[in-house]
Amino acid sequence: MTQAQATKPLGICETVLRDSHQSLLATRMRTEDMIPAMEMLDDIGYWSLEVWGGATFDACMRFLNEDPWERLRIMRKRMPKTRLQMLLRGQVVVGYRHYADDVVERFVAKAVENGMQVFRIFDAMNDIRNMETAMRMVRKYGGHVQASVCYTLSPVHNNEGFVKTFKQLLQIGADSLCIKDMGGLISPGDAFDLVTRLKAVTDVPISLHSHYTSGMASMAYFKAAEAGVDMLDCAISSMSLGSSQPPTETLVAALAGTDRATGLDLAKLSDIGKYFAKVRKNYSHLEMKTYGVDTNVLQFQVPGGMISNLVNQLREQGQEDKLPEVLKEIPRVRADLGYPPLVTPSSQICGSQAVLNVLLGERYKMVPKEVKSIVKGMYGLTPAPISPEMKKLVLGDEIPIDCRPADLLEPEMEKAKAEIGALAKSEEDVLSYVLFPPVAKEFLANRGKKAVELSGDQLAAIAVAIGAFSLTHEGKQHAVELKGSGDGATAVLLDGSRYQAEQDKTERTRILVNGQPHTVEVKEIAGTSATVLIDGRVEKLEVARQADPVSVPMPVVAAAAAPAPPSRPAAGERVTAPLPGKILSVAVKTGDRVRKGDEMCVIEAMKMGNSIRAQRDGIVAEVLVAPSQNVAFGAPLLVLVGEPA
Repeated sequence: MTQAQATKPLGICETVLRDSHQSLLATRMRTEDMIPAMEMLDDIGYWSLEVWGGATFDACMRFLNEDPWERLRIMRKRMPKTRLQMLLRGQVVVGYRHYADDVVERFVAKAVENGMQVFRIFDAMNDIRNMETAMRMVRKYGGHVQASVCYTLSPVHNNEGFVKTFKQLLQIGADSLCIKDMGGLISPGDAFDLVTRLKAVTDVPISLHSHYTSGMASMAYFKAAEAGVDMLDCAISSMSLGSSQPPTETLVAALAGTDRATGLDLAKLSDIGKYFAKVRKNYSHLEMKTYGVDTNVLQFQVPGGMISNLVNQLREQGQEDKLPEVLKEIPRVRADLGYPPLVTPSSQICGSQAVLNVLLGERYKMVPKEVKSIVKGMYGLTPAPISPEMKKLVLGDEIPIDCRPADLLEPEMEKAKAEIGALAKSEEDVLSYVLFPPVAKEFLANRGKKAVELSGDQLAAIAVAIGAFSLTHEGKQHAVELKGSGDGATAVLLDGSRYQAEQDKTERTRILVNGQPHTVEVKEIAGTSATVLIDGRVEKLEVARQADPVSVPMPVVAAAAAPAPPSRPAAGERVTAPLPGKILSVAVKTGDRVRKGDEMCVIEAMKMGNSIRAQRDGIVAEVLVAPSQNVAFGAPLLVLVGEPA
């Protein structure tokens, strides 16, 4: 490292528009809440703004009824002076499986065309074969390649090995390098050592990304700055700490007057911090009960971007108390799967398997297809070999692969274009569909329709005011039915789940949401629209009155009570949903014979496809679900009877 490198001003990558809210608020921040801050952010002088990629692409469509491509265009238009940066999962792009090379190329091309500049590219296994195509395409279309290595702790990982991988990435052609510490695991000493080692072998800029989860990140950042690191990822103070990044203002102040001073204006940063402090309150229902330092991450290694989503998923199932057990199970699953770094998608895969192991009370009783894909080699080479016993348990007689997984994939773009048809108005729409078929199809079909995030209590309050109706919420239709009232309390069924709302003597309904009082008042019903005042704020809801709403058990909100027992009687053994989710496919029909282990249907839950397999031989007496249907925990899926004598 030269003296010039040691005294170079430090660059800051601000994460408030991507990883910060992904880590703290389950990736739910809406574009409309970002827009008022964009001009202020663009005026700071950051090295870059991380604004896109990661889970934001999926979450825009899945939860927010937003077009991720339009979000990018808005950001580019409103922040023209600052580099925009995204997180690209190599061959996985922004999804949860490997995609064909034509998908990777067209995604990168359209991302650059829509305003993206810096592509932080990584692979969950640190298998550089899975990064080469993405790196080549970013160079081809004029973007900046920031090649990343996922930092993790395990019996098979160390700094010497990380440097070896970085050298291979430099040979492929990296414009900068990133030490990607998604779990907040890097110690100050290791940060200094790793940056020093890298500075000895390359002159390209080096970035360090970490999370504050363990409490070490600010110390690691300071030591990395001493070692000559070029860029650090920070989050504005009101959206920092916990599982997010260290606070931007604190680092700026700590380095002021030193050779590594950032030159950023603390007063301007303070204004941004104040704005996001107000925004964060709008998403308090998505936050964990505690979000300070958690040194348990040093054992469990759950990354910042995953922890808030994991908590939210358990909460939706009414199983938040199982979080400690799940956190203990994750390292065991990770060891079984060859010690992959816990980063998307491997973190979600290990986390989902751990959740299933805990909730079902038996390890690997149900194995998502993504877990099977890791064991088969479909995500690349695992850092450590997977045991023959684990391969036999998960794969049976299937033979693992040893080639680059994408080499086995046929081109996908033309097929996807034909499948989505007229719903796709652009190549961007086709890409959204090929990356997330069910989610994008539903989003594109409902694009432009106003959706308002409402809790169960708020929906119940609307039911009190206008009676039975169906509500289009985030692209999904929900049945809401008034069941009766007494003593000021009203029982309401929302998709089969019971809620309580208290109504005062006026036209308004007073409710409690996350312990805070709110008022809901329906002002007007016209055709298929309702104008609703929530705390005096006008919201438009699409509604359609219906005389006899059909209750379909569905876990659409966090506070949902257990659904009422199914009323349909049926002889034989009911196969029920071991977790809530959406039916992706049904492989059997009434009258089919099944053998133990046969797949009968697939439930998408926690973004993974979970196969429901027969636990014994039998005959399907009745199928109670269909593709795209949402099901609650314990909901009946089908009825299985014994083989005839």
